[in-house]
Amino acid sequence: MRVGVVTFPGSLDDRDAARAVRVAGGEAVSLWHGDADLHGVDAVVLPGGFSYGDYLRCGAIARFAPVMEPLVDAARGGLPVLGICNGFQVLCESHLLPGALIRNDHRKFVCRDQPLRVESTSTAWTSGYATGQEIVIPLKNGEGGYVADQRTLDELEGEGRVVVRYTGDNPNGSYRDIAGVTNARGNVVGLMPHPEHAVEALTGPTTDGLGFFTSVLEGLVRS
Repeated sequence: MRVGVVTFPGSLDDRDAARAVRVAGGEAVSLWHGDADLHGVDAVVLPGGFSYGDYLRCGAIARFAPVMEPLVDAARGGLPVLGICNGFQVLCESHLLPGALIRNDHRKFVCRDQPLRVESTSTAWTSGYATGQEIVIPLKNGEGGYVADQRTLDELEGEGRVVVRYTGDNPNGSYRDIAGVTNARGNVVGLMPHPEHAVEALTGPTTDGLGFFTSVLEGLVRS
């Protein structure tokens, strides 16, 4: 299965995401921000980093990149899409996911191994986990506070669309300790922590992040 990894100017973790795809058993396909199509990939990862220097707002310029037009259409048609950190911000700016990511409440960049609880396993990217499973993957952001209005938060909770939640101390002031969410269909997922940095014991605190990538590949095989 072919998983596209988009590179924007300022992307930081595109190579890490591509390696995670390969470690999980998939074929990583490089997609450039200026591409007019998705080259027939079966899923897409929007990686972490600082797309377009985070000018205006994080992800605000990237949402207008040429590659985003076919990506948004494909995502609305069911293509699995994972946005990690800056990729999560791009998904929110593109209105594929609700809410927004703002400056950490303590106004400092945070970088640490972050405990999480998997709240939903009904998405394309988390089906390989167990509901309530606790995992640890790296977190690194300065604008990672997830916010939304009360109605949206209640809908996310009521519809089971909170994917992962911070446990222990809230690292950035995210409302209701939300670390990641999904769309109603479950094919689009965004999260601030970095599963691609926790796929090999040699370089990560755990291998807990690998399940995001094996989940989507196994789901694609079944479909």
